[in-house]
Amino acid sequence: VDDVGEIGMVQRGINEMVAGLRERERIQELFGQHVGPAVADEVIHGGLTLGGGEEREVVALFVDITGSTKLTRETEPTEFVAMLNRFFTRVVTAVERQGGLVNKFEGDAALCVFGAPVPLTDPATAALRAAREIRDGVRDDGEVEIGIGVALGPVIAGQIGTATRQEYTVIGDAVNEAARLTEQAKRIDGHILASDATVENCAPDEREFWAKAKAFRLRGRDAPTNTYRSPLPARVR
Repeated sequence: VDDVGEIGMVQRGINEMVAGLRERERIQELFGQHVGPAVADEVIHGGLTLGGGEEREVVALFVDITGSTKLTRETEPTEFVAMLNRFFTRVVTAVERQGGLVNKFEGDAALCVFGAPVPLTDPATAALRAAREIRDGVRDDGEVEIGIGVALGPVIAGQIGTATRQEYTVIGDAVNEAARLTEQAKRIDGHILASDATVENCAPDEREFWAKAKAFRLRGRDAPTNTYRSPLPARVR
């Protein structure tokens, strides 16, 4: 800007505004990589606060690769990481399509949440649809086998950590139940197990994809957990 008059002042103001917008977009992009684009948009535009703890009822979806220890021994490191990234792309795409949050990656597993921090009108249906999409997509890729557990229940949601490093997370029974159902799901046909509370709270058109499964006595629980499974769809020839 060479003009020192009023036009120059306007030009400088526009340049500063553009720089500010670019910085805002960059912050939103980086923030969105941690919490998902939908959550980042809600926070940045003032509709959501990731603050202290609150009790929420959510649906937790936990997905884990079967036999990953063996895979790490048999696969080159660069190819193993590329394979994990393809797998997680399936997970993130399906979860965000249904309005959920991929809360964290844990090695070769992921914890996904439906109903926090952004509320959903029907988290059970959203989570079950995402679970089937992940299972079917991973099956089509043919690279890994997985187990998926889905459970509905109360959690404590909020920011945990220190002043310099914080993480939004959920802690509670639904998360524990989903993780333990995942281990059982690896051993059954269809590779997905959902708690009966989840399926019984979903929309009728989604419930058609689920069939009663056996009750499992999960670690840390006194009573058996009743479950549903989603049979594998026939492959299209």
